[in-house]
Amino acid sequence: MVVSVTWPQVLAWRLKRQFVDPADGPDAVSVVRRLTGVQAQVASAAGLAVAVRSARPRPDEIDDALWRDRSLVKTWTARGTLHLVPADELACYAAVLGSFRNWDRGSWQRGHGVTAAEVAAILDAVPKALAGRALTREELVDRVIEITGDAHLKEALTSGWGALLKPLSFLGELCYGPPREGRVTFVSPRDWVPGWPAEPPSAEEGGVRLLRSFLGAHGPGTPETFDGWLYRGAARKATLRGWFRDLTPELAEIEVGGRPMVMLAEHLDDLARTRPATGVHLLPGFDQYILAAPRDLEPLLPAAAKARVSRAAGWISPVVIHEGRVAGIWKTEDKGIVVDLLEEVPAAALAAETERVSELLP
Repeated sequence: MVVSVTWPQVLAWRLKRQFVDPADGPDAVSVVRRLTGVQAQVASAAGLAVAVRSARPRPDEIDDALWRDRSLVKTWTARGTLHLVPADELACYAAVLGSFRNWDRGSWQRGHGVTAAEVAAILDAVPKALAGRALTREELVDRVIEITGDAHLKEALTSGWGALLKPLSFLGELCYGPPREGRVTFVSPRDWVPGWPAEPPSAEEGGVRLLRSFLGAHGPGTPETFDGWLYRGAARKATLRGWFRDLTPELAEIEVGGRPMVMLAEHLDDLARTRPATGVHLLPGFDQYILAAPRDLEPLLPAAAKARVSRAAGWISPVVIHEGRVAGIWKTEDKGIVVDLLEEVPAAALAAETERVSELLP
């Protein structure tokens, strides 16, 4: 018999699994691992995403994990966006994202003003340039031009938001290094990540591991919901089906609001016992609770809230969550946190959460 649950139950379960309700994450790496990465193109939002979930938030914890302990890595992963990911999971991302090879398509090359030969030259030169050293973007570009002898690459490599560097990240050949005088540097994961595997996992192994992690925090799900989070719906359907098939022994079928999905069998009883959430939570912009769910998931993101939350250029607003769903947005001003509600929420709970999050702001 297939277990049937409601969306309010699922959202409450996700809040619990994602260390939101209660906020009991043991440390930054554990929070990032549970969330299957934290989007980090806005560093302050990434830091707050970890802090609001931590039992004992510490201001310098992410920097220490990135640059001292090297237990976290910052680079481009899911959906081609900057993320924090556990260092020991980066090879899985590389195995999966590196197998898609969208940079081999003529449309991608034309869109970035490079030829197939120039892409190949960049992919060959960057690992050589980074071997044993950390380079700023300008230094990396100069070194690539020196290696390739192709000055035309300078314009392509210095325009946009690192578009021509993303393939290197997807292949496990580049990640962020320690800042130098306020400037970003890049390093080779082979040199930087402790215990980087001599033999990387296969795309199949990496896909199954990422799927297991995703379902553990953002389940129940389907191939479509997983692909929307991982690759904006562009992964090969046969590949996705293969990962779900390989994970089948660990999965249980479930119905959510009458829709068939799957989740990790070990979590089924816990979800079935979960009661709908009642609390109020402030989550930062680009939070995984929102990003890992489909934009058309009405129980989470009501139609009236969608335009305010999912904005132009991929911007995701900070949100007020009540009973598991988006009840408003918020921002910071000189006088502190300003809330813009779409529906009524308990005033005392909102005040307490606003005070808590205010103390965590940088």
